[in-house]
Amino acid sequence: MKIGIIGSGAIGTYVANILKEKELGPEIILTRLVPGEVIDAGGITCVETVNDLPEDISLMVDCAGHAALVEHGCAILERGIQLITVSLGALADPALSEALKHAAQKGGSQLHLASGAIGALDCLAAAKVGGLKDVTYIGRKPPCGWRGSPAENVLDLDALDEVAIHFEGSARDAATTYPKNANVAAAVAIAGAGFENTKVKLMADPSISSNIHEVQASGDFGKFYFRIEGLPLPDNPRSSALAAMSVISAIERETAPITF
Repeated sequence: MKIGIIGSGAIGTYVANILKEKELGPEIILTRLVPGEVIDAGGITCVETVNDLPEDISLMVDCAGHAALVEHGCAILERGIQLITVSLGALADPALSEALKHAAQKGGSQLHLASGAIGALDCLAAAKVGGLKDVTYIGRKPPCGWRGSPAENVLDLDALDEVAIHFEGSARDAATTYPKNANVAAAVAIAGAGFENTKVKLMADPSISSNIHEVQASGDFGKFYFRIEGLPLPDNPRSSALAAMSVISAIERETAPITF
């Protein structure tokens, strides 16, 4: 089985290392798509364009963020290659979402959305069938977790001594305003009530050391509450360990004879 990985950051490196270690059935041969980068590939073949990918590649995994999905997603899907992505926030752009859909239809492929740093999306998806009345996602991180984001324009992160909201709005606005921080909000929106009808609150909380994600929902099914406290990857305090693990889980679902 030939798998390609887009990206050489913390998540991409984690995925490559785990795939080398785990036995997922057939032998796995890895290729990396890293345009313009020179990296220590560790025995992995590196290419710079989708056209350079091996003809018999089975699956591509996007671990490189929104820009990578924008740049390479349609070309991969049009080639008939299955694609897994953690860059769910990019789908807040209706034009990109539609382009990816048409590319998958043209190539007879599928874009698989990894659950990322959140869970219980299956419950939301099931509840959507009966009708959702209200869905809210609340994301809390320690102040350092918001550095490099628009939160710096709203709060003095270094001087913060109590929890403070720096964003409140729709999941679409959250995903477009915080492209590096709101993939979870996008995942909740896609699984549930949609980008416009999913409420989002983003907070900086100096009393916590982990990233806390909460989802509240109500509908014809009843009421639902989910909370997770996620730890980062050791190599990157801004990357979720669970997000990286969700990619491996998604790959396992592609290879397992029995799966969820």
